[in-house]
Amino acid sequence: MMAGTSDALLNQAEYTADLARQAAEAAEAHAEAMAAGVSGVAHAAGMEIDPFVFRFAIFVLACFVGYYVVWSVTPALHTPLMSVTNAISSVIVVGAILAVGVEAVDAVAADGTGWATAFGFFALVLASVNIFGGFLVTQRMLAMYKKKTK
Repeated sequence: MMAGTSDALLNQAEYTADLARQAAEAAEAHAEAMAAGVSGVAHAAGMEIDPFVFRFAIFVLACFVGYYVVWSVTPALHTPLMSVTNAISSVIVVGAILAVGVEAVDAVAADGTGWATAFGFFALVLASVNIFGGFLVTQRMLAMYKKKTK
């Protein structure tokens, strides 16, 4: 019975991962189409789009895609999938280390070096907690499936 349950969970995980991949591909295609369309209209009107506005629009679209991808996962698979994907926080750790490593010319530099270092350190701490917490949750979850020996 345990093998049948794990096979069903594996099939559900594969199906959910496929849905997430399709949603990401569709979002990427829509973002590219929007970028091309908005860029063409703005260029024809003789305007330029501020890069911040363009990136903010992509961020908002990514929030919507992420929301729908996460909420389409069945509750039985949510904890295992999310605890494993916490390893993605390692990318944040790399960026945070780069931000912390910015040369501090002055404690509060006019160009924001002090702020970059402070926010980089804060991101490093939070991402590290997220990574280690994700691995602890995964370890605890896997321990539930081990046979009890007396």
